[in-house]
Amino acid sequence: MNPSPDEPSQTSRLFGNRWVRLSLLCLGGLALLVAAFYAREDWRGSLAWNNYRRAAKGRGLVLDLKSYIPTSVPDEQNFAATPFVKSWFPSNGSILSQDDYTRLTNHISDYGSNPNKGHRQFVDLVGWQQAFAALKKGELKSGQRFDSGKYNADSRSRAASDVLDGLKSDEPAFAELRAASHRPLARYPVAYSDEDPWDLLLPHLNNIKTICQRLGFKACAELAAGHNEDALEDLRLLNYLSDSIQDEPLLISYLVRVRCIQIATQPVWEGLAEHRWTDAQLQEIRSHFQHYDFLPGIEKSFNTERAAGILTVELIRKRGFSVLVNLIDGNSLTIEREGPIGLISYIYPSGWYCQEELNLCQLLDGQSSGIMDTASKTISPRRVASNAADLSRAISGGTSHLASEHRILAAMLLPNLSKIPVRAAEAQTCANQIALACALERYRLANGQFPETLDALTPRFIAHAPNDVFTGQPYKYRLAANGQFVLYSVGWNEKDDGGVPGKTFFDQTQGDWVWEYPPE
Repeated sequence: MNPSPDEPSQTSRLFGNRWVRLSLLCLGGLALLVAAFYAREDWRGSLAWNNYRRAAKGRGLVLDLKSYIPTSVPDEQNFAATPFVKSWFPSNGSILSQDDYTRLTNHISDYGSNPNKGHRQFVDLVGWQQAFAALKKGELKSGQRFDSGKYNADSRSRAASDVLDGLKSDEPAFAELRAASHRPLARYPVAYSDEDPWDLLLPHLNNIKTICQRLGFKACAELAAGHNEDALEDLRLLNYLSDSIQDEPLLISYLVRVRCIQIATQPVWEGLAEHRWTDAQLQEIRSHFQHYDFLPGIEKSFNTERAAGILTVELIRKRGFSVLVNLIDGNSLTIEREGPIGLISYIYPSGWYCQEELNLCQLLDGQSSGIMDTASKTISPRRVASNAADLSRAISGGTSHLASEHRILAAMLLPNLSKIPVRAAEAQTCANQIALACALERYRLANGQFPETLDALTPRFIAHAPNDVFTGQPYKYRLAANGQFVLYSVGWNEKDDGGVPGKTFFDQTQGDWVWEYPPE
């Protein structure tokens, strides 16, 4: 009897059942392979990461970002608990962004530039005087630039009063900050959170730098006007603001503080160049700047970056690569929010996240390896450059390659870290040279001339002379033919160029880092 056309043949049923079983076996085998792959990768990543964590703990490293957050302080002791400082939060704008100083900065030829290459010069107070006058009369034109070229003491002295008048609108802010600066501690109301370490509001940093710029400029005008005690008051407040963020764990806070130290250098230099400071004032300035030690800040910055990176990987593990949105802008590495890289966050084995953490930490360790000697308080530019080259090779390649090598976060977070030792060296050199220059001026006040060698300064004028941050040896010093002196560090190129500066104050390729004065 022939089968009905509506009924499958026995062969068809057997053939179908066989393929179903075979397909199920293949799927089962594939699932086992996938499970074995995930288990292997999770085991490998977890084992390597746990080994690193144990070793890090043995070295005294703290990997938890919360441990770096400064503790709170009572309001009555807190500089940042005053109404004026509280008003900075949560806005990210600058509180002095609309004053006359801001309106004129783009009209001053020497503002933000180094027209005399590596040589310092006085602030062009006459140019500023002309700019303030044009603004007051409503005659300021777009693109107009002021460059008087008059840096002699008489011209600057005559211009100083008009410049100080132009800054009077900022005086209420300065007065309130001075009153608050008598408080011993400072903790700004930053909302530190483990939700996203890259989404913090830090409006105080821009405001601190802005106010320090005004104070440094004002101190220079006060000195030119002969008001050196008022200039010292401005310098004290500038230094207080700079020091108010010294306990903050963030890299950007460290860099802002370094910048503020460089801002403070200008009025100190101008007062020394014109012999404005008294012996007592010189002792105070020297004492303040000599206590600075910026090298530990390098390690602290690296440690907080490490902890922040680990936290970021953990957040990606929980939420996916959308966590990286705050890191993408301004970064040369592009992470696609959709597509292959976006999909990876959903299928990533847990061990790969461990590998991201491990590579981030190991590459960061490589960046800090051998760059400084805390005992001699020195930095090795050659080692910094070598470490940066090693990192560049490790994170080269496209996004897909970095993902396969588990170095996405490392490529995003680590390249700029090589700038930290440079900034630390600049700030430490400023502080060291200020301390020595103040001691030299005290010697001149006592003896009528500068000494033949730096050895003559100790112990009367300075208890312990700081050494060059690059060599660990005394700074280079010689008397100049005009009765002045040349004091210098061998600079980032670690080469004694005879006191000849590079193209900028802190040139990283050529020249020395020089402290000298123009001829009287």
